[in-house]
Amino acid sequence: MRLKIVQAGDPVLRGEARELSISEIRSRPVQELIERMRDTMRDAPGVGLAAPQIGEPLQLAVIEDREEYLRGADTAWVAERERSAVPFHVIINPRLTVVDAEPLEFFEGCLSVGGFTALVPRARAVRVECRNEQADRVVIDAHGWYARILQHEIDHLHGRLYVDRMEPRSFMTTANHARHWREQTTREVRAALGLRTRIWRPGRAPAER
Repeated sequence: MRLKIVQAGDPVLRGEARELSISEIRSRPVQELIERMRDTMRDAPGVGLAAPQIGEPLQLAVIEDREEYLRGADTAWVAERERSAVPFHVIINPRLTVVDAEPLEFFEGCLSVGGFTALVPRARAVRVECRNEQADRVVIDAHGWYARILQHEIDHLHGRLYVDRMEPRSFMTTANHARHWREQTTREVRAALGLRTRIWRPGRAPAER
């Protein structure tokens, strides 16, 4: 049975999710929850789903960027985003460390902010220390789009949505994004929206001109 994905405005999306104990992770209810979250994510479809998004304030998320999502995509578009398929996996009680702070800015959406998208800057590379569905310790090193997915889902576990990090003037419906902006680069979108060009300086906050 698919789970209901809660939408922006539900208090559970703005709270701090709690950690799970090892016994909880291995319990039948949590194992069943993981399976239902996986099926719900695939049905949406999406590349990640955090427990708060289905009303459970737990430090748990499922992630999968399937090969079929990239099938037919422009190779330059894929390369620019440093995106590749990511097998299904689970992150529990994650701790994220930024490895490469250079922000990459692309349009991002969310299953809990249905029908909208916006430009969101994210760190290029991160490391995540967490537990998997067997409660084993796992360390994940990720860059590009995979790093973006991890940052997005872990934000959910701390009560944050992408709208907290987005470029406000770029906020739009997904229908209008597909109609007017899909083929444009981030630089072209920023110029068309009258946004200043960002200059990335390693180790510093992005400057604008």
